[in-house]
Amino acid sequence: PVQCALRHSPNVGMSALKRFIPLLDRVLVEKVAPMAQTAGGILLPDSAVSKINEAVVVAAGAGGRTRDGTTLPLNVKIGDKVMLPEYGGQQVKLDDKEYFLFRDEDILAKLE
Repeated sequence: PVQCALRHSPNVGMSALKRFIPLLDRVLVEKVAPMAQTAGGILLPDSAVSKINEAVVVAAGAGGRTRDGTTLPLNVKIGDKVMLPEYGGQQVKLDDKEYFLFRDEDILAKLE
């Protein structure tokens, strides 16, 4: 039998998200809303706030596969903050929340 290294965020309750298991090199992310207020307390208008291209990984598959069948580990793990491309990803609605499904190779960077 094949064992899968499927992981979910520990702060997610038993919901549709818990039952959603990305396959292979897919990563499920929840986008993070950009800051609408500066460090000094000034509120920014919507036009000044950038598009949402930061997200947190909430679920991940086991990893990609090579032609000979070996598993390639993912570059990200649950809880990582990542930078996403402006366009792309598959929108997924679970429990009235919006998530996006990306391939591991489509994620641009990890943010620390």
